Amino acid sequence: MVPLTGSDKSGSNLAKRALAGLLLGPPVLAVLYVGSPYSDLLIIGASGVMAWEWARLCGAGTGSPTMLVMVASVVFAAGAIALGLPGAAGWIVLVGSMSVMLTARQGQLEPFWVVAGVVVIGLSAMALIWLRAQPETGRALVLWLVAVVWATDTGAYFAGRSLGGPKLAPRISPKKTWSGLAGGMAAAGAVGWVASRVALNHGAFGLAVFSMLLALVSQGGDLFESMLKRRFGAKDSGHLIPGHGGLLDRTDGLIAASLCLAAVVWLVGEARF
Repeated sequence: MVPLTGSDKSGSNLAKRALAGLLLGPPVLAVLYVGSPYSDLLIIGASGVMAWEWARLCGAGTGSPTMLVMVASVVFAAGAIALGLPGAAGWIVLVGSMSVMLTARQGQLEPFWVVAGVVVIGLSAMALIWLRAQPETGRALVLWLVAVVWATDTGAYFAGRSLGGPKLAPRISPKKTWSGLAGGMAAAGAVGWVASRVALNHGAFGLAVFSMLLALVSQGGDLFESMLKRRFGAKDSGHLIPGHGGLLDRTDGLIAASLCLAAVVWLVGEARF
């Protein structure tokens, strides 16, 4: 998650962000490019880490029933999709949500937030694996999606830092600005235009506009995670990635955007892309 306005981070922390991106970005893109089973394993593993971070934010202790159920639910659901068992994946998310609600109440945690973790992370992992498995455009769809989210974060960071201005959602995330949102959407639109020329069979204008809409959804995911952290008094979801916090901090926008894109592809068909 990248701030949408000027950062109070030091220059050294910004350097850490850039270095982490340079080190982690190419391997992730390479695995997504190659596809199954490597991309499936990457997504399954990442979903487990994010579920652990989410549970931890909600106050679940390491090794607690709530944390174990959350991690197991999202990992098994993603694994079921990778094996071509969507019905089983759906049942795993449903049963996992019910189970984690019970364990949360026993552990005096807030049921809404822990159930939200199972549903949001589980469905997004399923969506990413399903998108990558599309026979004609899976590779291009997922790489475009990741590029849109990264461009949104980067454009938002630099536009917000340079321009400042009115706050976007001061009660949820005080540093975000409308100028940052506009910069992120513009960067996403540029990625969509390029993708229409080199990877996806879609009109440049239409894909640019849709990319900008995905940027909005991505920032909605960013704000939702900010709500979660604010609710539980946390600054970051973890410390896994230098300069970025936890994995959940880095993928909150991708979680939301993947759900949106998967829904659209399911409704209109892969051939439209």
